[in-house]
Amino acid sequence: MWPPPAYRAHRALSDPAREKAEIWRLLIGLVLVAGVALLCNQVFYETLLSWQGDGAADLAGALLRGDTPVAMYLLLFSFGFMVVGVAVALRVAHHRGLGGVFGDLSLCVSQFRDVLIVLVVVNLVIFALPPWGMGAPLEPNLAPGLWALLLPLSLLAVLVQVSTEEVLFRGYIQQQLAARFRSPLIWMIVPAALFGAGHYMPAEVGSNAGLIALWATVFGLLMADLTARSGTIGPAIAVHFANNVTAIVLISVPDQLSGLALYHSPFALGDEAAVRAWLPVDFGFMLVSWLAARLAIRR
Repeated sequence: MWPPPAYRAHRALSDPAREKAEIWRLLIGLVLVAGVALLCNQVFYETLLSWQGDGAADLAGALLRGDTPVAMYLLLFSFGFMVVGVAVALRVAHHRGLGGVFGDLSLCVSQFRDVLIVLVVVNLVIFALPPWGMGAPLEPNLAPGLWALLLPLSLLAVLVQVSTEEVLFRGYIQQQLAARFRSPLIWMIVPAALFGAGHYMPAEVGSNAGLIALWATVFGLLMADLTARSGTIGPAIAVHFANNVTAIVLISVPDQLSGLALYHSPFALGDEAAVRAWLPVDFGFMLVSWLAARLAIRR
């Protein structure tokens, strides 16, 4: 039976999209999302750099590396321009409002809260149990006092970033495909594959590029499953948020997006052997987070 009974809640997201669910509308919508986001980012960064005067080159370099708090805030908050693009695409191509991609807002917020609470507990337990560390001592990054002072804004910035990605992939794309196709094999796999393709970075990670893209694709499938089971994107946002807070705010790699982290990992993304050895552990964290989220939303 399609969709499976466990995914009946997803109809609350896909049914409102059925009236304007032609594939050509989705393709036009994706072009609008990309165009609006690129235009907003170009205007924003060009304006910002023009204000910097002699410091423009330093800021541009920091933005490329993401190695200062200011650069990270600018990068993470600028993801919000993609939400503007989704809103434009929904209105122009589908005659819908942005609110529909979240599902019932009160339910979305309560599911986000419930899943996040469970994930905080699970992660505290995992970090408290042996083995400890990452095979070598962590390297201090931000001073603890400064890190704590910046923490509320850092959490908000990460929330904006992950919410934007979930709005696009598990919200807009998944819902529009589900409105057109009954089979979850289509409306789960296609957005997940696009999400994985966006994480294909051979220049940064070398021979691990395929494995990391595969990791992201599986992550996308698990978030699609949570969205279909819950009927909102709240649980997917919570899992994505917990994952990225760990990777951006707590322990980041030293060579990419490290400006808000309390610690640096003992290896960089370019250390192919070390990253490859750590990927199974990261995959295990992902599965545990998904299972914990499923328990949190079970009614």
